[in-house]
Amino acid sequence: MAIRQVRIQGDDVLTKVCRPIKEVTPRIATLIEDMIDTMYEKDGVGLAAPQVGVLRRVAVVDVGDGPIVLINPEVLETSGSQTGEEGCLSLPGKSGQVTRPNYAKVRAYNEHMEAFEVEGEELLARALLHEIDHLDGHMYTELVEGGLHDVSDLTEEEA
Repeated sequence: MAIRQVRIQGDDVLTKVCRPIKEVTPRIATLIEDMIDTMYEKDGVGLAAPQVGVLRRVAVVDVGDGPIVLINPEVLETSGSQTGEEGCLSLPGKSGQVTRPNYAKVRAYNEHMEAFEVEGEELLARALLHEIDHLDGHMYTELVEGGLHDVSDLTEEEA
């Protein structure tokens, strides 16, 4: 297990669509472990493979209930709306107001290539959709309303 370098906005890898995973090879298993370690080391709630330079459809998310591994995730359903501060490990120190669905239902495979569905509201929905966007070559900055600002500029309530 290793901490991987997180690619920063402007790196071409963050604009590319990722390839599906057909099987969990030892290399993919190591990638998943490294991504979880990197996410925790960087105090993130999610991390997608392109953020560590790998163009494969895998992301990890943890909003406080333990890590969720998402291989080849697809959004099945969304509803509602929420607007809130969003940041990204690929744009450290910055955040912005983003409106996303308040509910998301996603189908994916876990690290054993077992299919499952995860449903989330609020932060979990936001994290799932944010990471899936990365797998399709998109960053949250495309959705920011009113521009980016430094995280240090936030009040305690907003942070």
